[in-house]
Amino acid sequence: MFDYHMHTSFSADSRADMQEMIETAIAKGLTEICFTEHIDYDYPDDTIVFDLDYDAYTETIERYKQQFQNDITIKKGVELGIQPHLFERYDALMAKTSFDFVICSMHTVENKSLHYGEIFEGRTLDEAFAVYYDEFYHCLQHFKDYNVLGHVDLIKRYAKETTPNLFHDELAAIFDLIIPEGKGIELNTSGTRYGLSHNLASPDVLQLYKDRGGEIITLGSDAHRPSEIAHEFRESLDLLQSIGFEYVTTFENRMPIMHKITSL
Repeated sequence: MFDYHMHTSFSADSRADMQEMIETAIAKGLTEICFTEHIDYDYPDDTIVFDLDYDAYTETIERYKQQFQNDITIKKGVELGIQPHLFERYDALMAKTSFDFVICSMHTVENKSLHYGEIFEGRTLDEAFAVYYDEFYHCLQHFKDYNVLGHVDLIKRYAKETTPNLFHDELAAIFDLIIPEGKGIELNTSGTRYGLSHNLASPDVLQLYKDRGGEIITLGSDAHRPSEIAHEFRESLDLLQSIGFEYVTTFENRMPIMHKITSL
């Protein structure tokens, strides 16, 4: 069992202690975890700064890797919040840093945070979703230095109702772009924690990704506190297997490692 989306106090929206997160993961029977601390440059909220002390993060990870080497494998990752004006800045960041695993997420639209629901103002629900996926696709045409897309249908978490349009055409275009590039997506199990009936990506989106030829998929709780680690992982593995996925993926030095679901 591998949790490949975890945050600690190195992320601006978490106060979790890294050692406590590691010890909880061990207690829950995980064999490998990857911390994916936030970097969201130019996040449109002056009260929170999503930057990362890379040197301190690296030193802390290395120390705990040694301390817990007989108990769990620990990987160093990052979650990048992409926006159309940040491609060069993130390219420069990635050129001077080293991670095992990189998530590319979109937490903003039109330089406005999804969290505050501004994308829905003055728009129908379908119009808001169209803007979200259009900007996401544009970003993925220009930024390539990542491994998987984070919670590819995150906008569902902030919508007050379900849109009748599943936006499978837009998602298929995204998958047709990233799959030949060797990129994947994640199954992020935070959705039900926030009141959705499903996690992110939803089952229909996971099926679409599989139908388009997608194989690389990671499993992550998006935990910001110890109690959230490995949330609904067994159910999620069962879901992935029912859709037809044979493997879940981990990474080392940005290279994918495939693990047979039936052996987990």
